[in-house]
Amino acid sequence: MLARTWSASIVGIDAVKVGVEVDVSNGLPKTLIVGLPDAAIQESRERVKSALKNSGFAFPQRHILVNLTPADLRKEGPSFDLPIAIGILAASEQINAQLLGDHLFLGELSLDGSLRPIAGILPIAAAAQKLGITGLIVPADNAQEAAVVKGLSVYGFRHLAAIQDFLDRPEHYPPVSVEGNQELDRAVQLGLDLREVKGQAHARRALEIAAAGGHNLIFVGPPGSGKTMLARRLPGILPPLSFTEALDVSQIHSVAGLLKDKGTLIRDRPFRSPHHSASGPSLVGGGSIPRPGEISLAHRGVLFLDELTEFKRNVLEFLRQPLEDGFVSISRTRQSVVFPARFTLIASTNPCPCGYYGDPIQACTCSPRMREQYWAKLSGPLMDRIDLQVAVNRLKPEEMMRQTEGESSQNVRDRVAQARAIAQQRFHNDPSARSNAEMKNQHIRQFCQLDEGGRSLLEAAIRKLGLSARAMDRILKVSRTIADLAATETIQPQQVAEAIQYRTIDRMQ
Repeated sequence: MLARTWSASIVGIDAVKVGVEVDVSNGLPKTLIVGLPDAAIQESRERVKSALKNSGFAFPQRHILVNLTPADLRKEGPSFDLPIAIGILAASEQINAQLLGDHLFLGELSLDGSLRPIAGILPIAAAAQKLGITGLIVPADNAQEAAVVKGLSVYGFRHLAAIQDFLDRPEHYPPVSVEGNQELDRAVQLGLDLREVKGQAHARRALEIAAAGGHNLIFVGPPGSGKTMLARRLPGILPPLSFTEALDVSQIHSVAGLLKDKGTLIRDRPFRSPHHSASGPSLVGGGSIPRPGEISLAHRGVLFLDELTEFKRNVLEFLRQPLEDGFVSISRTRQSVVFPARFTLIASTNPCPCGYYGDPIQACTCSPRMREQYWAKLSGPLMDRIDLQVAVNRLKPEEMMRQTEGESSQNVRDRVAQARAIAQQRFHNDPSARSNAEMKNQHIRQFCQLDEGGRSLLEAAIRKLGLSARAMDRILKVSRTIADLAATETIQPQQVAEAIQYRTIDRMQ
């Protein structure tokens, strides 16, 4: 007898509906799985066989053929255990098959028939809702995550035997309910507080501008100047995630298998800090079946690269496309996937190999040639994409001994939220931009008009600093953010001057 159930497979961060066809016929006892299954799916034959027997069902001693459609799509992972088991039970007439066509089945089976959670439930639930699927049958530990998606009935079970009872009496099983906005209301920004940072008014100001406009930022300074301390406090002044943003971020973390420890939704903006020994694929994503890397896990949050010049140059060059476009494309022989990567880059580095070039306290021991080679890892196109380039000096002894605290992150966050609200109102009819850093050329022409004084100032800076057209656009975007923080509709010359001062480390040698 032939039976069909439905499941899904992850492609990038999207989900594709997969049909699971099971044919039980006369012949030598054998179970075959076709349709480009990976090793984990091939091994499901033994898991399903033991799970059925240990759950009180009979495993048919006949010829069993399992076909996963579409046949040209590579399938992977243990999530097909449950739909294969349900298909075998339906084909051998051991369960009621009336509801199989309206529901999607996902889950890994233990040998005793219990259901184990899997990765990637959230994007599958979002895709199922769009495809008109009535319900989703998942392990109990995945149910809360899937139920965040509206318009979909989600049922969570801990054992295979309970699903049989559900298929017989669905009216006795209410769907799992989760209020997504309430999940966000419980969000607590546990970021470190800016009040703990002494002095460094110039760097704090740059951090506020970066948060208000979503601008990329690099701190350059000697060891002990507080570069890392400042960078790690950026999440605390960023505005909270909207529900749409939280859903996008959570889908990426779900595919990466990182959501199960964080509840149903990612509540706070991500902060990712890969080590400088990280490879290119770990940064941008990859694998034979592509998975998101650090830059996608930082989507709508912060990617912090400490000791930027210690990263390999070819690894840093991977950043150029996502910094410009907000996504990363990964191509493989069988498929190409696109991962979102709209993040704020915060980087820090020493000014030279010894770390003390330009330091008024300790003399630099590096030759000009050594400094040139040190900065050669940072190409011009990469530095062009970093809007704010800030020199951070070590504190003076009297500043270190000062007992007064700086301004709190909450106060700065309020100003950032007001500036972001102004920008969002500006782009309310254009979904392609959500912050000033995401402005395209047409937005710059429309919203970053300068008066005669501002144009003269910018032209002189381009000549003196040798700035590229891309760097000029970055200055205009930063000027627009500074004006938003001041709540002024037009960009003033002093705001252009402040933006220009953040472009003075394009090539530090």
